[in-house]
Amino acid sequence: MSNGQEWNIRRLLEWTTDYFTNNLVDSARLCAEILLAHSLKCQRIELYTRFDQCPAADILAQFKDMVKRCAAHEPVAYLVGYKEFFSLKLEVTPAVLIPRPETELLVSHALDYVKNERTNESLNCLDLCCGSGCIAIALARHAAELRIICSDISDEALAVTRRNIEKYNFAERITVCQSDLFDSIAQSGYDSFDMIVSNPPYISDFEFGKVEDTVSKYEPHLALRAPGDGLDFYRRIVAQAADHLSGQGALFVEIGYEQGQKVYEIFKQSGYLTNIEVIKDTAGNNRLVKATKM
Repeated sequence: MSNGQEWNIRRLLEWTTDYFTNNLVDSARLCAEILLAHSLKCQRIELYTRFDQCPAADILAQFKDMVKRCAAHEPVAYLVGYKEFFSLKLEVTPAVLIPRPETELLVSHALDYVKNERTNESLNCLDLCCGSGCIAIALARHAAELRIICSDISDEALAVTRRNIEKYNFAERITVCQSDLFDSIAQSGYDSFDMIVSNPPYISDFEFGKVEDTVSKYEPHLALRAPGDGLDFYRRIVAQAADHLSGQGALFVEIGYEQGQKVYEIFKQSGYLTNIEVIKDTAGNNRLVKATKM
């Protein structure tokens, strides 16, 4: 991308898309649009009404820097500082896992439980390993009856959570609590929950060696890696949730695509969970395990 050439929006998008494609960047055109719209401080759709506009030199320099970093597989979400999730625009930083579309499946099933099985009730919900707060904020936006505790072991992650909560004005309904799973949950003022949701770390030591660079080099290992076989957090959550889940309460956890049967067995062996179900995502992969307390 030579500074001596005149670069309008059309040419920038075309060149950048080709450059990203050659550097094996997923969704090359989408990434080009997101980065250019961010540099121009406009909506993506506006790019198509401004094809002949030539960005100023300082904007072009900013865009060029982000293009280089993206081509080196630094995540676009960290470059622009946000990620869309469940129709929410949420702040993300390298302190938190980037929300994935697969996690929206957990939100959808949790909302179904609230709307269909706990109708007209005021419910307490716990979001373990909350990261950016994406699950809790999406739940709060669509279920006014929920009072939610967001918990994470990372101070840096919880700072992002708080800013996202404040952005959507949910401070009265979502409380933040630093805790290693359930260890300090009582400090939140709540100890019993009608619903517990979690997208915990679940990548095993062996599998982490095969994770793509855009994840392993940039996203927080604390939110990704689980000791040994990758199932440790599920064992801990199921063992401890027995004392924190109210009668008929529900437990929802996101899982790795090869972990369905193993997590199902952990749930089954708990002795207190029933209606256990492994749910597939739109790609046909196991993605969620849900159950209710007997």
